[in-house]
Amino acid sequence: NEAAAKARDALVEELREITDGKMYLEAERARLTRTMAILKEAAGDVAGAADVLQEVHVETYGSISKREKVEFILEQMRLTLAKKDYVRAAIVSNKIQRKTLEEEGMTAEKIKFYTLLTQYHRHDKNALELAKDYHAIYSTNSVQEKENEWKEALINTVVFLCLSEYGNEMKDMMERINLDTNLDKIPECRETIQSFLKKEIIHYPLPHQTALESLPTFNMEDDNTIPPSPFESSLASHWHTTFHTRIIQHNLRISSVYYRRIHLSRLAQLLSLSRDDLEKHISQMVSAGSLYAKIDRPKDIVRFKKERKEEEILSDWAADIKSLLNLVEKTTYLIHKENMVQGH
Repeated sequence: NEAAAKARDALVEELREITDGKMYLEAERARLTRTMAILKEAAGDVAGAADVLQEVHVETYGSISKREKVEFILEQMRLTLAKKDYVRAAIVSNKIQRKTLEEEGMTAEKIKFYTLLTQYHRHDKNALELAKDYHAIYSTNSVQEKENEWKEALINTVVFLCLSEYGNEMKDMMERINLDTNLDKIPECRETIQSFLKKEIIHYPLPHQTALESLPTFNMEDDNTIPPSPFESSLASHWHTTFHTRIIQHNLRISSVYYRRIHLSRLAQLLSLSRDDLEKHISQMVSAGSLYAKIDRPKDIVRFKKERKEEEILSDWAADIKSLLNLVEKTTYLIHKENMVQGH
């Protein structure tokens, strides 16, 4: 009843005050604080529960086991995320060392940690970090033993990797995942990864795009809830637009490999874009530094190769000639040396 609940809360609070500031009772105070947080959350005061739990810096306590510390910090992460305090959640997550989660017997904590991180990175709309989170879950031994779980984690890894902005880290991760034999059991992911790795233009939409965009994680909001309809999800709309953008950016990078210059109208036709959309995406990539391009609107031409000055061409030619002469000189020396050895 209500009177008993009040008495219980008062007892827990009194015990917390008694243990406050006593180093030899720090473990007991941490456990009492966690109990208080549980009671507050059960009463519907999530913000209060998060604030109470934040008072305890359990990572500095020496009398608590490593596992209990990790569990305590994970609870702090969960409550700060429930409170939607994403900045503090990121700070709290840095208290857990990733190598600690790789230790034996930490499987459940590792999965919970990266699952909570997906919630934070989903709010941040950071596709590459989401791909890393799901790949960390996928690489866990207990997940590898259950086909439905590793398939879900691997599919999510591939989807968010394709949604990531192009870079060395993204390319390296995609190459490593492409070597994973488990990918053969998920044809839609295998074909999608290979499409992004090939130096070929990708036609939008992808053959399996509808299936990939119907995944629960694709439509999930940053609080891990799934709207009744995909059209009601603001994040799903964002990911859908981002997917199209990443395909356009891939196609522009491939076009810059094969063309020094090309008419804008022809390039727009190749990429199935309007001229205005094409100019917008080229401008964004040039501003981001991921592509070199210059647009000549009166001539309707875009140049992907930087025009070199005569001095630069001559300097490169001189360097090539010097390299060739050095090679000839070394070859002549080796021939003379061999003739002298054979003569004796």
